[in-house]
Amino acid sequence: MTTFAFLGLGAMGAPMATHLAKHAHAHGHRTLVWNRTTTKAEAHASEHGSEVATLAQAARADFIFTCLPTSAEVDEVLNAMQPHLRPRAVWIDCTSGHPAAAVRQAGQLAAADVTFLDAPVSGGTAGAQAGRLTVMVGGDPSALAAARPHLAFAGKVEHVGRTGAGFAVKAVNNALLGVTLWATGEGLAVLGRAGVNLEAALSVINASSGRSNASENLIPQRVLTREFPPTFALGLLAKDAGIAVDLTQSVQGSAPVLAQVAALLRGAQRVVGAAADHTAALKLIETMNDQELR
Repeated sequence: MTTFAFLGLGAMGAPMATHLAKHAHAHGHRTLVWNRTTTKAEAHASEHGSEVATLAQAARADFIFTCLPTSAEVDEVLNAMQPHLRPRAVWIDCTSGHPAAAVRQAGQLAAADVTFLDAPVSGGTAGAQAGRLTVMVGGDPSALAAARPHLAFAGKVEHVGRTGAGFAVKAVNNALLGVTLWATGEGLAVLGRAGVNLEAALSVINASSGRSNASENLIPQRVLTREFPPTFALGLLAKDAGIAVDLTQSVQGSAPVLAQVAALLRGAQRVVGAAADHTAALKLIETMNDQELR
């Protein structure tokens, strides 16, 4: 019997843990769950057949999954669990973490004979619920080969390089999300001030070279409707864009557009609120232009 542990039952983690628990049950394995708010773990266990665990108990699992807000929270649970870890276990961190933290955490776990994979995910809450997330993995390919059959929440798994590479790809991916969202919002604000019907403008853009996920899905479904449903927090997008800026500096690269958008997202976070949906960043553009996007 293989034991899995899943730590972090937030908007993404809870459905990911559900797919893992279903996979484990189908193959006669166990799934332990932990969350800082214990009632969430208890509810998950009651509904999906997982088992509530302490961090010390979760540390004895063969495969440990983490899906936490930042690398700082991963540090906290790692430090608490380190004395109890099972040798030759695999730690799969699905947090949108920092590449530098991945290298440090991998070294810390190696001292306990545990292999670390940075394996952030993309696809949003809908992808998590459907079990169709894209997983970008950095670290030991042989450890990924051992873990791959158990990534029950994944639709696509891609090994992208050495330790930290998964977090690097996720940060740049989300920075690009920020770029297309912000740039499309600016363009629509200008068109709105010019008296253009924004739904008609988006219809043209989405049949033309300016289209993106922001123009095709996010803005029509969340911004023009004024719904801004809370799925992916603006504060987390700003954090990821900031990691992309850190990465640029660490490799002595030049990415001024990414840096500018990261700064704008941080400003939007402070004005609109970190807990707001990331699409609510465009409310700052509306204020700057005195033009509501609807």
